[in-house]
Amino acid sequence: MSISGWELLLYAGGLFGLFLTPGPVWLALMARAMSGGFHAAWPLAIGVAVGDILWPLIAVAGMSWVVSEVAGLMEILRWVASGMFVLMGVLLLRHADAQIETNSALTRPGVWAGFAAGIAVILGNPKAILFYMGVLPGFFDLNGINWLDIAAIVTLSFMVPLVGNLCMASVMHRVRWYITSPRILRRINIVSAVLLILVGVVIPFA
Repeated sequence: MSISGWELLLYAGGLFGLFLTPGPVWLALMARAMSGGFHAAWPLAIGVAVGDILWPLIAVAGMSWVVSEVAGLMEILRWVASGMFVLMGVLLLRHADAQIETNSALTRPGVWAGFAAGIAVILGNPKAILFYMGVLPGFFDLNGINWLDIAAIVTLSFMVPLVGNLCMASVMHRVRWYITSPRILRRINIVSAVLLILVGVVIPFA
């Protein structure tokens, strides 16, 4: 391997920071956990982790070069992601009183439905796109890595969000009976919306 354990540790820390930042995956995981418990949420966590394998592979394959060569592309991606986060937050505020539906497209029962929702959420997650396309190249010299390095990067990209999301699903499973009242759900939606908007505001200046 050409990359050091310290570089991998820093990257794992970056992945954990990505997990801690509120975004579409959090909202999707909470929705499934609250509607069907851990049994409904773990397939989504697996789907998210599988989808997370794709982004570092794309970055290693040359997306970082594209970003560096096309002037202003990263800045455009930042503003697009910022706008999406703010829009999601505003929409969540507008529907803060909405209840979680047990048969919506996101919370539809079934292992495969949850897995597919996880894949869809992570592939369309602007936070993940920005991290892997713009931040990952800062951790490693992508021009000098080998297949062992790629395997290590992909393994971390799979395991860190998987463990984090499974832990979150387990916590939500334990407390979901205490947060299903309309009043508490509304407060959760408002807090989540404010966090999404704050993330959107910060992204262009990060």
